[in-house]
Amino acid sequence: MQNFLKTKSILLIVIIVLTASRSNGQQIKPSNSGYAPVNGIKVYYEVYGEGRPIVLLHGAFYTIDMNWGQLIPDLSKTRKVIAIEMQGHGHTPFSDRNLSMTTLASDVEGVMDYLKIDSADVVGYSMGGSVAYQFAVQSPKRLRKLVIISSTYKSAGWLPIVNSAFKNFKPEFFDNTPIKTGYDAVAPDKTKWTSFLKQMLDFAKVPFNVGDSNIAKITAPVLIISGDNDGLDKTELMKTYQLLGGGVAADLQPMPKSHLAIVPSQGHVSLMMQTKIILGYLNDFLK
Repeated sequence: MQNFLKTKSILLIVIIVLTASRSNGQQIKPSNSGYAPVNGIKVYYEVYGEGRPIVLLHGAFYTIDMNWGQLIPDLSKTRKVIAIEMQGHGHTPFSDRNLSMTTLASDVEGVMDYLKIDSADVVGYSMGGSVAYQFAVQSPKRLRKLVIISSTYKSAGWLPIVNSAFKNFKPEFFDNTPIKTGYDAVAPDKTKWTSFLKQMLDFAKVPFNVGDSNIAKITAPVLIISGDNDGLDKTELMKTYQLLGGGVAADLQPMPKSHLAIVPSQGHVSLMMQTKIILGYLNDFLK
């Protein structure tokens, strides 16, 4: 019972922080939006601005606005921003199709095909970051640069407390929350709410691993942004950076093309609220 209450309290705290992070959401409308038919489902997308393409992949349970609402107005001033809502999220209908990192990454490529985007910078947060890693491995020719925000390519990249937390999550925890409100505001079929949650919670319980050898083969430059207390195992994070060519003595050899940024005093949710910091990193790295 104590573990149940503790888990629910943690979730409620995250929801409260998330609510605060949405208070200054985007004030612009997409220049184009719609559904791309890919892999047997319809994936919702929004397009903003003009310029070199940048694809945004949200975290679990989020919508485009929840995750990227504060960044899109600035990014779209100089870039063509393509924001995607993955299976069952936001405007994208629920589907019984099996969820996997490989399928979700294939969906991203399918949306790019539909929009005639040959290659793009890809930015993923949390679950979206895991999908972005998989995309980099599956579709290397479609990737220019990769940005991973508070995410990992394997379950073991999270601290044990993070992996164990989802084991106790129940769909009813999300009732009467801003996440439910956001879902109801845009979901094409609100009756799929519980089915969507069950599917996502089951998906979160299945260990995944894109593979050390596959990560080491990524040739595109990668920027990893992590909060110092965001739930990622920092020992594993450093191993990831080393696989990407980082962690060297740059005074004695060339600076690696991939970068690692640890933002102080930030958790997993609060990191995504640091709009100016993240935007600064993106503008510098994605030149």
